[in-house]
Amino acid sequence: MSSEQPGRLPASVYRRRRVVVGLAVLAVIVVIVLLVIPRGGDDPDRAPGAGSSQTPSDDETTDGAAADPTAACDPAVIELTPVIDATEFPAGQNPLISMEITNTGAVPCTINVGTDAQRYDIVSGADPIWNSQDCQTSPTPQDQVLQPGVAVSTTPFPWDRTRSSADTCSADRPQVTAGGATYRLSVSLGDVTSASDVPFLLY
Repeated sequence: MSSEQPGRLPASVYRRRRVVVGLAVLAVIVVIVLLVIPRGGDDPDRAPGAGSSQTPSDDETTDGAAADPTAACDPAVIELTPVIDATEFPAGQNPLISMEITNTGAVPCTINVGTDAQRYDIVSGADPIWNSQDCQTSPTPQDQVLQPGVAVSTTPFPWDRTRSSADTCSADRPQVTAGGATYRLSVSLGDVTSASDVPFLLY
């Protein structure tokens, strides 16, 4: 038996083997990557699910409902404040009265603030003295969008110190008592009434 060792193969053979092994390893890596990474349609980061959130569009609120500024105001979110330009009025000076309307809700809404919806009531004790809807002429509606927390004021107008009645529209109405008498103003808008009134004195 010969004791000679086999000779080394040419260097080119070893290079080819290394190339083949390298390509095989690369192919295995590519297969693993393709199996592990989901396809675009199955990407869990793209599909909404547990733990994911979607930002609502400009036309949606956070609860998914459309934010419609033309939606009618819920009477429960409307706050009315009677406004009068002074607390005491000397003889010959008529009080200027108005109201502030505030949307206490979280979203804009629309309400009729026209003269057909406004009502101003003046009393003395338990005695009704005057209300703005007695003998009112040409009342008109006016829809207004109310922004949350922003007060809207009606146009002030004078009370002429008379007692009103729907039966006395065509006659001179009697002047009310002055000389330090106390009167109170409250306001309403449609079905909403101010939670409080404002006292004032006439001289």
